[in-house]
Amino acid sequence: MITAFVQFRLPQPITVAKAKAIFASTAPKYREVNGLIRKYYLLSEDGLTAGGAYLWRSRDEAEQFYTDDWRKFILEKYGDGAEPSVQYFSSPVIVDNLKGEIINI
Repeated sequence: MITAFVQFRLPQPITVAKAKAIFASTAPKYREVNGLIRKYYLLSEDGLTAGGAYLWRSRDEAEQFYTDDWRKFILEKYGDGAEPSVQYFSSPVIVDNLKGEIINI
């Protein structure tokens, strides 16, 4: 599995309450994305950086998602200057305490 870490700078700080409202409005968009296992929305403590941690079945599926249209969506939703960066990490072991399991890939 692959974890993609996405982050972008916001034009101005937002509160957790504001972030929650924005994130909830976009969450349904991720429900049926091919290869996406889980997404965590992220907001820095100072409210100036947002992003997400995405768990994917494969890097190929992740790369198919982060298109120019996706980048345009981020810029339109969060404002000019919110150019997202994406970093990929191999996730060979995952601890899932909700399911009570350790997944070795």
